[in-house]
Amino acid sequence: MEPMMIKAILGEHFHDADEALYHKVQTRVLDFVDKTTGIQTLIQMKGLVKLVKEFGIVPNDQVLDEFGYKEIYNKELLEIVKDREEKLKKGVLAVEDFTLKNAVIFLEKLHRAGVKLYLASGTDEEDVRSEAENLGYDHLFEGRIYGAVGDVNKEAKKIVLDRILDMIGESKKGQLAVFGDGPVEIRETHKRGGVTIGVASNEIKRHSLNKSKRSRLIKAGADVIIPDFSQLSQLLKLLNVQD
Repeated sequence: MEPMMIKAILGEHFHDADEALYHKVQTRVLDFVDKTTGIQTLIQMKGLVKLVKEFGIVPNDQVLDEFGYKEIYNKELLEIVKDREEKLKKGVLAVEDFTLKNAVIFLEKLHRAGVKLYLASGTDEEDVRSEAENLGYDHLFEGRIYGAVGDVNKEAKKIVLDRILDMIGESKKGQLAVFGDGPVEIRETHKRGGVTIGVASNEIKRHSLNKSKRSRLIKAGADVIIPDFSQLSQLLKLLNVQD
């Protein structure tokens, strides 16, 4: 997302912007993406519109709305996904190259233990399902995969949490545990009395701690903070799941 946003802000000056300007734009974009992790892509694109106008590099008549920028983002994302699929098929890269340390193993252990798994994302639902299928863990959720539906008033994560609580009842809300790297799911679960595990991950390394993300997740109400899923036994014990 960051490269696409930088291009949108710099416009025709993407290739000839001086180092100071490029660095200023890059810093703002990285901070924005970091702070908006977990919210709907369309809302992030609304924020991009504001950034483009704020910097004022692109003429007003060339500034797109959130839907225009989202279309550009989706096209670039599709290219990345296709490239990833090819490398997976050829064996050049493995699932572990795209997921946090031990994440899939952790999901498999929970599934074997009979835990009902739900996946909710701010990314478009079609893309969320496609990625889960391509990386081979979609079956663990047994169809319970949800994402954005193009309506900013319908927050997938909140809808899923409400649906789960409706099924299990308020008296069993302590059985609800949510893992997430965005403040949205942590805050909504905390308000509902569930257990919240904030994943303050370094997404480039796919392991180790992201300190700025850690601070935001704690403020959102995380009960526990983890950098990845390397401590499998401790996590299963926390959830009262037999290994």
